[in-house]
Amino acid sequence: MIERRLFLKDLGKFGIAMVVVSACGSGPTSDPASTTSASAPGGSTTTQPGLEPFSTPASSTAPSLGNGFGASTVWERVNLGSVSAYVLARGGEAAVIDTGTAGSAPAIATSLGQIGLGWADVSHVVATHLHPDHVGSWAAVMEGAASASGYAGQADLPSIRSPRSLIGLSDGDSVFDLRVIATPGHTPGHISLLDELAGILVAGDSLNGTDGTGLTGANPQYTPDMETANDSIATMAGFDFSVVLVGHGEPVAENGSALVRALVTG
Repeated sequence: MIERRLFLKDLGKFGIAMVVVSACGSGPTSDPASTTSASAPGGSTTTQPGLEPFSTPASSTAPSLGNGFGASTVWERVNLGSVSAYVLARGGEAAVIDTGTAGSAPAIATSLGQIGLGWADVSHVVATHLHPDHVGSWAAVMEGAASASGYAGQADLPSIRSPRSLIGLSDGDSVFDLRVIATPGHTPGHISLLDELAGILVAGDSLNGTDGTGLTGANPQYTPDMETANDSIATMAGFDFSVVLVGHGEPVAENGSALVRALVTG
């Protein structure tokens, strides 16, 4: 299932684009290449040992994602289940953030095609963290995007199997004009990525979505260091953004930084 959000004016196909790719924690439950108009999966719960359980909201239409930052962004969601990856494209160049479970590469390729791009246009592949529902298709994506550089947080880097060497990222680094924010706790090297111009935070599993209007913190069942994970929420609360794209649950369309700050204040 693919969802597209358009909120860029007069930049054309190769302005700024974001694609969201979702993959079921136990493998795809539908054809990765199939597309439909904007919709979310029906209310169901999937759980895979070692991965976060997630209840998919029953609502079928996500709100339009205006951001109020003066930037224009397009994003699509390819929804195969319970986990999301992201593709950002700008000026005919793309970055893939997370790769879903094994078998998700065809869905990412289909999503690239929806914005007129292909594997040859992918210059960066970034892992928010080491869990297999986020790097399960890492090798396939890196092989497809043969010219891309791969990245992960320094502490998670040794646990990610890759067909070529990866670059370690630390707090304050920049990839594809995205600010790297260290958000450890869920894993030691977990990172989030902030598009400061567009007001979009890609939060991985440092945050979880609810029904598209709310956020929770990291899932304590699969987060070994909740104290550090909560400190990471406080770190994210220090930035301004509108949209929050999460690894599990529905993305938040607006007021993202206010929702994150509310988690800190309780």
